[in-house]
This record gives sequence, C-alpha cells and structure tokens, in this order.
Amino acid sequence: MNAPSQLQEETVPIKSRIWISLADSATAILQSLVAASALTYYFVKLRGLDTGMAGTVWLLFGIWNAVNDPLLGYISDRTRTSIGRRLPYIRYGAPILALAFILLWVNIPGSDGNQTLLFIQMLVALFLYDTLYTSIATNIYIMPYEMAVSNKARSTIYVWKIIFMVFTLVVPIALEQFKPDVGDAAGIASFRWLMVGFGVGMAALVFISTFFYREKHFTQDQKQPPFLTAIKECFTNRSFVVFETISFTIIFAQTALMQGIWLYFDELKVSGLPLYIALAVGIVGGVILWISRRDRWGIKTSTRLMALVFALGCLALLLGGHAVIPAAFGFLCFGFGFAGGMYLIPLMNGDVVDFDEHKTGLRREGMYAGINSLITKPAISIAQWALLTIIAAFGYDQTLAAGTQSASAQTGILVGWVAPTGVLMLICFFALALYPLAGAKWDQIKKHLAELHRAKEKQYLEEHGYKFIE
Repeated sequence: MNAPSQLQEETVPIKSRIWISLADSATAILQSLVAASALTYYFVKLRGLDTGMAGTVWLLFGIWNAVNDPLLGYISDRTRTSIGRRLPYIRYGAPILALAFILLWVNIPGSDGNQTLLFIQMLVALFLYDTLYTSIATNIYIMPYEMAVSNKARSTIYVWKIIFMVFTLVVPIALEQFKPDVGDAAGIASFRWLMVGFGVGMAALVFISTFFYREKHFTQDQKQPPFLTAIKECFTNRSFVVFETISFTIIFAQTALMQGIWLYFDELKVSGLPLYIALAVGIVGGVILWISRRDRWGIKTSTRLMALVFALGCLALLLGGHAVIPAAFGFLCFGFGFAGGMYLIPLMNGDVVDFDEHKTGLRREGMYAGINSLITKPAISIAQWALLTIIAAFGYDQTLAAGTQSASAQTGILVGWVAPTGVLMLICFFALALYPLAGAKWDQIKKHLAELHRAKEKQYLEEHGYKFIE
C-alpha cells in the first residue's frame, strides 16, 4: 500500500478503539466465569466434586500457568507475519477458545458424582482453556502498543478499555441470579447451556473484532534476547518485583471475591439488591476518583490508598457480613478497589515497561505480560484452593441445600472469602512504599523517554507518510 501523499496526524479510528476494548472485556468475562466464580461452583456444588479434589485441580493448574504464560508472551514478541505479531493469535485462537470453554461445561455421561471423572474433566479442560485464553488475552492486553506509535493516539484506546472493563464485574454477578439449586436437573441443564452460549458469544466478539483494528508493525523489527535472558532481566527490574506484589493481590482479590460471592448469597441469605447498588456506586465513584486524582496524588500513592480501602472493605464484611449495612459498606469499598485495580494497575505496568526500555532500549511488552501472568495466574489457583480449604475446615458440606449450612460453615465462608484478601492488601500497602518509580528522579527518566519516543515516532511516522504532531 502506498503511503499517503500528505502527512497527517496519527489517529486510531473510534471503531478500532471500541472493538479492541470489546475483545478485552469479552475475554475477561470468560476468565471471571472460569477463575473467579461459576466453574468451581458448578463442579463442587452442582456436580458433586469434592472440595479437596477441586482445590488440587487449581494447584496443578497453577504449575501449568507458571510454564505457559511467559513462554507464550516470548513467542508472541518474536512472531513475524504479514498481519503482525499479535493479531494472528487473537483471530485464529478465538474459535478454538470457544471449543475449550464449552468442554468445561459439557456433561460427560456417568460423571456426576464420579470423583475421578469429574477431576479429570475439570483438570484437562481447564489446562486446554487456559492455553488458548493466555495466547489471546496476552496479545489483546498489549495490542494498544501495536495499534499506535504515538502516546497521544494510544491514550484514546485506554479510555474505552476502562469503560468496557466494568462489564467484567457486572456480568458474573448478574449471572449469579441464574444459578440453579442443587438437584435441579432442568435448572443445571439450562445453566450449562447459558455458559455454552456465553463462550460462543464472547469468542465470536473476539474473532470479529480482529477485522476492525490493525498493527503498525513499529516494534516487529526489534531484536529480542534469548528467553532465559529476558526472564532474568525482568526480575532484575526492582520496580517490576514490587509491582508484582500488588498485581498478584489484585488477581487474588478478584478471584476470591467473585468466587465467594456465590457462596455468600447462597448460605448467609443477605439481601443482594442494596449490596449490588453499593458495589455499582463504588465502581463508578472509584473510576471518577482515581482518574481525577491520579496526577495530583501520583500512581504510587493512589495505589496504596486503593489497597487500604480494599482491606477496609474486607474487615467490614468479616466483622459484619451477616448484616446489610456493614456488608453494603464492604461492597462499596470493593467497588472503589476494583475500579482502582482496573485503572491504576495497567498504568503501573506501563511505567515498569518504560523503565525496562530506559535500561535496555527495547520495548518488551509481551515478555513482561508473560512474566506478569507467571506471577499472577497462580493467584487464581491459590485463591480457589484457599477458599475451598478454609470452608472445608469450618465444616462446609457441598451436599446440603442452599441456606442450610451450619453456623460454623457460614463463618468459614466469611473467613475464606475476605480474610486472605484483606491481609494481602495490607501487605501491599506497606510493600508499595518500596516502589521506586515515583518522585523527581522518575519524572526526569519519563521526560528522557518521552524525548526518545518523540524522535522514534517522528522518524517512523514520517517514513510512512504521517505528520508528526507534538
């Protein structure tokens, strides 16, 4: 294709911004259903898998995550195709992702109540699903860096991503209203088809989205270091190590809280409407708060405050989760926390990658995304295992009908649901004091990087027929 005869400002079409954000949200919705709520409920509560065996599945799954995530990120960085290095994984992986997601929910004849068959199905299907999910979600996550060269153009994408990410919280919570009762064969079958429909629908959105955005190929020519060398260099980046503390905790919190909410409403019978309203108010208020105060407070301080608010919400539910008012306060804090996680964590990640570029001269978003997954994905497994282990220790019986658990089991649900998250958030609050990417020195580094980016952007854009705009 010939370059435009007239230089023009680089822009990302609004349809591209919307579709990449839809794809991001679609994959996140599927992941929340698998990792944070419905899957464990489906296998344990509805199909009778022992809680200990379900916990073992998640622990084994965590080992698999430690292998595939950084490897797939590294492969993505080194991919060279006519349509880019990220897009092929998203486009051609989406249909297979739908099939893998469906395998999680199909009813193998004779498997209900059969611990061995249920264990094998959950383990194998989960491994297959996550491989496809990782190859797609990692590339969607870093696609904005490939869709645009200038920071000005990239920033327009993130606004839409923040808007659509709200659905990743709302949809799983809304689906909680459709969960069937234990022993309700017709309800379980309908729920199974509902999950299948979501899998097909979300994968279709991801596939279709790939025809509405493209890569600029700006970074495709960069030479990448060997795999093990790249991993080592990531862990010598102190800011990355500290960042992973909060990143791990946010994933743990999202998993534990979204999984536990199903058990909470089932067994403690607290009115859901005021809690959902409080959560929604917290999310909207949190987005406004963190966006409006980020520059004044800085990313470091804002993230520390977010962790503290999250921990306060956990404390409120731990002490007063049986009553509507303290529970509503807890959900309000969760809303502020989730909004902060959606907005602040990607910004911190961007700073970490920028600092790596400052040291090495390379942009390695894929590698860092893979290593980030290596650290954070086990949080999904550990959160699942922790909740299941704690409720089992308090006497939870998955064979009982909803609302008939003992007082001890109800206490265990509250403890397993919020206590580990609250402790981790407090650890993050103190650990983030060590985060180095803040203050005058970091401002100078960012200024230097901005100057380098402007030079690179100007050269690349003008070589391809675009006008460089300061």
